[in-house]
Amino acid sequence: MKRLKRANKIFKTALFMTSFGIITTNAFCGGTINGTIDTPLLKDKGDTVVYLIGVKRSVVPQHKSVYQQNLRIVPKVITIPVGSTIDITNNDNVYSTLNSTSPAKVFSLKLFEPGTTRSIAFDKPGAVHLHCNVHSEMSVWIIITDNQYAAVTGQEGRFTIPNVPAGTYEIATWNEKLKQIGKKTVTVAEGKIATTVIKLAQ
Repeated sequence: MKRLKRANKIFKTALFMTSFGIITTNAFCGGTINGTIDTPLLKDKGDTVVYLIGVKRSVVPQHKSVYQQNLRIVPKVITIPVGSTIDITNNDNVYSTLNSTSPAKVFSLKLFEPGTTRSIAFDKPGAVHLHCNVHSEMSVWIIITDNQYAAVTGQEGRFTIPNVPAGTYEIATWNEKLKQIGKKTVTVAEGKIATTVIKLAQ
């Protein structure tokens, strides 16, 4: 009988801890922001960086990659949180010279050899324009944000930012040609999807 009671107690304790673990996991899953860019210039909806301001969570650095291919850099626009690293790979059969004079990161990759990869760390928020002095069509915009809650829109202007902590935040944008119209806020609830529309114009 004592063994049965003891086994029953252990089972209840394990069940309680499992339930607590599930509750704890759900408590930190956050919500999701789905949105679209609204602008009369349809071709400029894509490659817009959408990011949140004022999220009080530890920054989680990321490691992403871009590629030089067919004398272009893919993707054209990329976003990372501060403290992240980007690998740049030359998949062409020609040398290039990649430079940035942006305040957020000044550097130069002279004689960037075919088949090689260079890693660059970004420790300041801001917009970095990386371009080639020889091939003018070869460039990439790297947008470094204060946190990891950011996304780049697709060509139709849609974006998703997942796992956002519950709260109300200012939502901002970066676009190579367009500017955001007015201040925009979004309220995120635990386990819910918040939708928003952001207007851009010249």
